[in-house]
Amino acid sequence: MAVGAKDYIDKLLVKKYSKQQVDNHDAVESMIDPDKMLETMNDYAAVQRGMLALSNRLSMACYGINARTARYTRDALAR
Repeated sequence: MAVGAKDYIDKLLVKKYSKQQVDNHDAVESMIDPDKMLETMNDYAAVQRGMLALSNRLSMACYGINARTARYTRDALAR
């Protein structure tokens, strides 16, 4: 993947913004502790995994109940 201006509009934009200065965000200390954030994300993922497992178990139980209680009738068109 190439980096740089490819057409006339991109070249004009590069020329316009080439001398602009931006804040250096690497020097700013984060207000959120990264370890706490990763721990929270891990907790959220664990809950999602648990809900998925519970949903799968419930689906299998419902499928089994529906299969046991199904009543099949002979269709008049199938003869």
